[in-house]
Amino acid sequence: MLAPNHPGHQMNSTVKRTITGIAAMILLGSLVVGVLLGSAVYGWKAAQRAGNEAATIQNMNTIAAVEVQYYNTHNRTFGTFDQLIKEEMLTSKFSGDPPVSEHYVLTLHVTSRNADQQSAYTLNVDPVSGDATTRHFYIDSITGSIHVNEDQPAGPTDPPLEE
Repeated sequence: MLAPNHPGHQMNSTVKRTITGIAAMILLGSLVVGVLLGSAVYGWKAAQRAGNEAATIQNMNTIAAVEVQYYNTHNRTFGTFDQLIKEEMLTSKFSGDPPVSEHYVLTLHVTSRNADQQSAYTLNVDPVSGDATTRHFYIDSITGSIHVNEDQPAGPTDPPLEE
């Protein structure tokens, strides 16, 4: 063992302080990198959600426009997804039971025309999971405007989407 005033003892102490300082800097650097990566992932997920919602809203507007075309050319009746795809008014992207697009499930209900009522449709668009999407949307043949609900399936009494 070296005496406290021996030159080798001071060198050991200096080396220990240097190693401790380097270790502290590495830990601090790792913490900063972790925070930056966490922020980047959070931002990426928020951007992904916004993109999914924007694409879904565009899909809803397209479906509403196609339904009007179908209604005007098919004896005042609205079409199901299968009918709209068969007529080549929508792509096979909307096939499935129910179709899923941009992390949303699309549920289209068509009411047939009869002596007592006109044909109508409602379209609910709900998230598959809360990770990639969060809001619920609704549109129908009566109002033609998209309604939104943050917590549960949307309906005609929910506030309209502010675009």
